[in-house]
Amino acid sequence: MNNKSAIGAVFGTCMLLTTALITTSAQAQTFVDQEPTPRIVVSGTGTVDVAPDMAVLTLSVLRQAETARGALDANNQAMQRVLAAMGEEGIEERDLQTSNFNIQPRYERPKSNSGTRQDPVIIGYDVSNTLTVRVRDLTSLGRVLDKSVSLGVNNGGNVRFTNDDPSEAIEQARINAMQAAMRKADVLTSTAGVALGNILEINERGSTIQPQPIARATTFEASAAAVPIATGENSYSVTVNIVYALDQ
Repeated sequence: MNNKSAIGAVFGTCMLLTTALITTSAQAQTFVDQEPTPRIVVSGTGTVDVAPDMAVLTLSVLRQAETARGALDANNQAMQRVLAAMGEEGIEERDLQTSNFNIQPRYERPKSNSGTRQDPVIIGYDVSNTLTVRVRDLTSLGRVLDKSVSLGVNNGGNVRFTNDDPSEAIEQARINAMQAAMRKADVLTSTAGVALGNILEINERGSTIQPQPIARATTFEASAAAVPIATGENSYSVTVNIVYALDQ
């Protein structure tokens, strides 16, 4: 190999080493840049209790007869009286909705003196009609229940207290949840001797924005006085997560 070739080989080797060193340095810097940011995740729950301003009733009329036609006619007459009573109490048509209608045969297995198994036979029919009623004037709720039972409601029954527009309560619950989470972050970091950085992420989870039914009955019995009602309060709850960066 002549001197010119040797010098070229050495120069090429140096260039390769330099390129390798630059690449390694860049990869190391990239690794440093990609290290996860120290962070803390906190959660907070806010709850707001408000008095309900509306009740949702589920009222059912059940009638039985030997024929489906007979049971249906009897059910229709009773439900028409109930609907008329709802109007007399000031309940608008938009707050009345048929939520379930069912015609069901009733069977009986004849007894056999010979001990052989007999096929069941239809002995009558049940017709059930369920009405969902929104009562916006809670002072009339007891009268509505009592009158509906007197006029034909005789099966099932559910009373759910709610709010027509709970958005204000839910918004306040969110504010309370954020404040609770932020207080928790301050306590944890100050105790640990580190400082809070910027907020990286906020998300809401596990929000309860509809109150659960608080009154239920399987049967109604008519009485001389209006049904006593206790409305209580509805709870609206919101939980939030906050991800903070940590300043070290």
